[in-house]
Amino acid sequence: MSSVALGGPLCRRCCLAVLRGGRTSDPTVPVRRAATSGTENVFNVFDRSMKRRQKNWAASQEDAHQYEYLREEVGDRVADRVFDVARMFPFALDLGCGRGYISRHLTKEVVERLVQADVCEEALKKCAASEIPTITVIADEEFLPFKDNTFDLVVSSLSLHWVNDLPRAFQEIYRVLKNDGVFIGAMFGGETLYELRCSLQLAEVEREGGFSPHVSPFTAVNDLGNLMGRAGFNMLTVGR
Repeated sequence: MSSVALGGPLCRRCCLAVLRGGRTSDPTVPVRRAATSGTENVFNVFDRSMKRRQKNWAASQEDAHQYEYLREEVGDRVADRVFDVARMFPFALDLGCGRGYISRHLTKEVVERLVQADVCEEALKKCAASEIPTITVIADEEFLPFKDNTFDLVVSSLSLHWVNDLPRAFQEIYRVLKNDGVFIGAMFGGETLYELRCSLQLAEVEREGGFSPHVSPFTAVNDLGNLMGRAGFNMLTVGR
């Protein structure tokens, strides 16, 4: 898992951490290519209603915390990058918050008020307690129910991977950020699970004479900067 770099102090900054980033040159490994919203038809890779049911089921399990160590680790790292920004954020949004993997590490000295948003109501019910005054909202990353220029900070940890229209999601994040706002997020990069995917494909080709994808597609890291630049962000930093 890679570290996270942080952008400089300019308007609507962005720091995007990408796990196992990079563009793969192997044509047998699926890499997600997101079209620019509004110029091309968006291919719905994920059934969002099904994904919502899956997340609700997972969050309702009594031992759910035993299987969320990766999300907890990445949430901790995202929160750590918030502390690297030398300023107070009066109003923040945790987008795709799950059970509060980022908010549990934040303090009221850094964030005064927090909105936790997710498509999964069961996860919102089980968000970890925080010392920050918090409200929860059921919301889709592609259609944020907030006014323009609302938040000083938007954070997101491993939820944007399951968004169909990634350019639109970035545009929505940019829209709800104030002019001097900051976006810090993490998502899976193009070479995540590279060895597993290759092994599955080679085994299936050997036994079946062909293969089908068994792992959700990932976004190539080199595409992320372009997508976020088109959304309007300045001072982009993509860490691997």
